[in-house]
Amino acid sequence: MRLRPLTVCSIVLAVLVAAPTVPAFAAEPVSVATPVPTPAPAPAPTAEPAPGSAAEPEGAEPEATDAEETPPEGTETEPGTETEGAETPAPGGPEEKLEDGLALDEGRVRAIVELTDPAQHAPVAAQAAEESVDVLLRPRTQPFMVVEGTAEELAALADDPRVTGIRRDRTYPPSLASSLRLIGADQAHARNFTGTGQAVAVLDTGIDRDHPAFTGRIVEEACFSAVEAGVESLCPNGAATQTGPGAADAETAKCLDGGVNLCEHGTHVAGIAAGDKGVAPGAGIVAVQVFSRVNDEEICGEPSCLLAYESSLRLAMEYVAGLQRPVAAVNLSLGGGLYDTSCDDTEEGRAFKPAVDALLAKGTATVVAAGNEFHEGVAFPACLSAAVAVGANDDADAIADFSNRGPLLDLFAPGVDVESAVPDDSGAVHSGTSMAAPHVAGALALLKAQSPQAQVTDLVDKLRAAGRPYAYEVAGAQVTTPRLDVLAALTGSAPQPGITQSPAPGGPGRDPEPDPSDSSGPAPTPDDPGDDPQPGTSTPPTPVPLPTVTVTVTVTPRPAASVCTRGTAGKRLTARKWAVEIHRSSGTIPDATLNCYLKLVQKASKVFPELTRASTLGTAYRTLKAAKTARQRLDGALLVGWLNWAHGTNGTTKLTASEKVRLSSTSTGAALKKATKNL
Repeated sequence: MRLRPLTVCSIVLAVLVAAPTVPAFAAEPVSVATPVPTPAPAPAPTAEPAPGSAAEPEGAEPEATDAEETPPEGTETEPGTETEGAETPAPGGPEEKLEDGLALDEGRVRAIVELTDPAQHAPVAAQAAEESVDVLLRPRTQPFMVVEGTAEELAALADDPRVTGIRRDRTYPPSLASSLRLIGADQAHARNFTGTGQAVAVLDTGIDRDHPAFTGRIVEEACFSAVEAGVESLCPNGAATQTGPGAADAETAKCLDGGVNLCEHGTHVAGIAAGDKGVAPGAGIVAVQVFSRVNDEEICGEPSCLLAYESSLRLAMEYVAGLQRPVAAVNLSLGGGLYDTSCDDTEEGRAFKPAVDALLAKGTATVVAAGNEFHEGVAFPACLSAAVAVGANDDADAIADFSNRGPLLDLFAPGVDVESAVPDDSGAVHSGTSMAAPHVAGALALLKAQSPQAQVTDLVDKLRAAGRPYAYEVAGAQVTTPRLDVLAALTGSAPQPGITQSPAPGGPGRDPEPDPSDSSGPAPTPDDPGDDPQPGTSTPPTPVPLPTVTVTVTVTPRPAASVCTRGTAGKRLTARKWAVEIHRSSGTIPDATLNCYLKLVQKASKVFPELTRASTLGTAYRTLKAAKTARQRLDGALLVGWLNWAHGTNGTTKLTASEKVRLSSTSTGAALKKATKNL
């Protein structure tokens, strides 16, 4: 955690419908501050979902065919985008309250409306009704509401002086030999350090309530699960909120998809943090279901998936902050979006950081999985300075090949082949930064039980100081990140000797890249008649399968899962070659790898999940082939760039700069063309 003075604010987090929040299985799929005065406990949040306000599902697009043609450049332009000198909105106007990209949406958008204070719910809801905006959620204790409306309707609502901002209600997906021995937890248990008297809050996909690993130690349960058209609540009562015994049950019918339990992730994470064989076997467990079931292939890339909405996360964090019991840590093994610098001052960061600060004020650390993208940075919200960002290592004391890394990381912890509980009273082995984060959350419960009056910031400092140093290189600079050693932290022992990680991040087989800021390769250009991909007409690159980890099951058979992480080719492909790869399996990169790349693009980019959905091979192909307008040409160039990044090239600076141009409703045609050329 990057320690610095903090100002206590409120509570927030972001979840992607445009870019989903996920648990942090490597195979799957999701910093502490200066102490501040402890506020009075907040009441458990309640919400008032508005009936009949669900969004209309989008129609599925037809499958791409070889007959699709691209008009020559300059054939057609978008109204208002090809003219130089477009007007800039007046400072302080309603346009400035709208998040970038919202004004470009053509359909209805689920959005969070930030208010000056909670007392404005009723009058702003009335104003929303006048603007034909549907009110989906009105939390009584928080200064925000969730609505759904068109870009024009939201812009009109932004004109209300009681509204301070409007942005998407994002979603986040889950992120995924004894690990206890490596961090000294087994010896800590032998010395009666078990975390008794403390609790760990697991904000995830619920918990198997009757699993033997948790007997008598699930002390609180709650569920905050957003609902709209195509999105189902995972709360047992079917509503958007539920508290009390059974509220976080991970074995409900909505968690099941055929013979698969979609809600397995939370039980596995809880078992690592505080199961009977976990890091803090004496600690209580606060189980909170924060995910929703999404049944939309255009969002998921598959028929169903679990995503956590920002609004659900905000309510869950407020719920934990209001509990009348000591909670040492909140574990968030989920995330979306990638950052290589602090995200405190981003739109997402400004919304979410107050929630982390409010928990710090109550003596609770927020521990977050760094992500599994093999990125020299971390996923959101691990990028917040007040969060404890955790990467994954293996039992050989090496950084896991899938783990994110870099100066934003606070700690590494075991995250490869970690055995823990799963639903149906079973167990399984999974890998991911999702598995690493709960090791740190459990370790904080041990330290807090040892020193109940200690500031949580001091305990995080103690873990960092006692950890075994990992030295490695990021962007040509030396970085040192400690690996968790909870026994050394508890006993005051000197850290173990440091380890230089080799090879340096970048992975085997990666070619050096002349321009580290550009990973895009050639931008798509209007195709000539021979450009439509046909099997056998071009020589595609050698396939680069993704690294995999075997998920073995200790009790009942379960399918193995591969790690969805960036490739290691480190070579750029042209737009034409990517079209060959994506079009109806006509290339040689496996479809499973290509689908993984698209999931990574959705996490890293704001254009594709929010404006141009490219979550399936068919929609990605159409994005590559469309070139009627300046915006479509820029979309194609951006998709090529992000696919090259997912394939293993480094650098996202030019990509993110061009995305800002694409997301602005005031970008001229000349600006869009320049952004395309820049890629």
